[in-house]
Amino acid sequence: MKLKLFTIYFLFILILSCNKQQILNSNTAINTIIKGVDASFIPEIRETNLVFYNTNNVKEDMLLTLKNAGVNTIRLRIWNNPTNTHSSLNEVKTFAAEVKKLGMKVWLTVHYSDTWADPGAQIKPANWSNLSFIQLNDSVYFFTKNIVEEINPDYIQIGNEINNGFLWPEGSTNNMNQMIALLKSGVKAVRETNSNSKIIIHYAGCNNTEWFFNQIKLVDYDIIGISYYPMWHGKSLDTLQMQLNSLNTNFNKPILIAETSYPFTFGYNDWTNNIIGDSSQILPQFSATDQGQKNYVQSIFNISKNTVNGLGFCYWGAEYVSFKGNQANNGSSYENQAFWNFNNKALPVLEVFK
Repeated sequence: MKLKLFTIYFLFILILSCNKQQILNSNTAINTIIKGVDASFIPEIRETNLVFYNTNNVKEDMLLTLKNAGVNTIRLRIWNNPTNTHSSLNEVKTFAAEVKKLGMKVWLTVHYSDTWADPGAQIKPANWSNLSFIQLNDSVYFFTKNIVEEINPDYIQIGNEINNGFLWPEGSTNNMNQMIALLKSGVKAVRETNSNSKIIIHYAGCNNTEWFFNQIKLVDYDIIGISYYPMWHGKSLDTLQMQLNSLNTNFNKPILIAETSYPFTFGYNDWTNNIIGDSSQILPQFSATDQGQKNYVQSIFNISKNTVNGLGFCYWGAEYVSFKGNQANNGSSYENQAFWNFNNKALPVLEVFK
């Protein structure tokens, strides 16, 4: 009898241990502090055969420099049917495999558009423009499912900066029930295909976040992603810290600074207008210098670490140098916020990732 009870007890402990290990395995990605960089332009930049240098002035591929600096997650955008191969599923799949081989995690941001999607533009893919809502909903499901099957990301965004919804007009916040249905279709595709992929809902800034995330509280997602750019989302890092902690209090989910950036100069390296060009657009405590950029990114990382349930951060545009030449008027609007200077040498900001 004692032997039988011992056997039952042993089996119970074994099952409990296995279940616990499964839970731990499924949460591995979400427990990792993300030190991320969006590197979506690297495949296109490589086609130019430009030479880049690490902080020791040694020639090195951009991705390898990021890896060696301590970046542990690479964020990549996917467009449905872009005008060229860049940000297409095939390009992202190939590049994601390289990222994984280097031991970094892959974070996909699915725009559900043929081009850029953000709070001011959420244009449906041309191939989906005449679909009924039922067909559109099905398309979100199958498109997302195919992406996850092909790439198996560690993290995946259902939409990009969807403050006002996505897939307009059907998925606009003016049609909240439809927007939620579209989100749920994307989520369902991920959950059914790879239960280990963590789902991010991405919102730009912190204004109206309580209203927005209350609206989607029935959507099954894992992580709140917030963009923070001083010129658009406020000049107080103390306020940002309070807002992130408030989000945790209200929604009890891991929180990620999904996009941010900062200039190391106000100068230009091509003939394309830059997003940032004067001191009114940045924070007064951080100058537009190598050191100012580094100090800003360190502060963003600290804010994430000081946020209850803070999961880390991701820098946008680190690789977005003037790769089309110094006289290009269709070049980079971001070369003064990249992680490489105008001589293609890596900047001190990379030390933050160590």
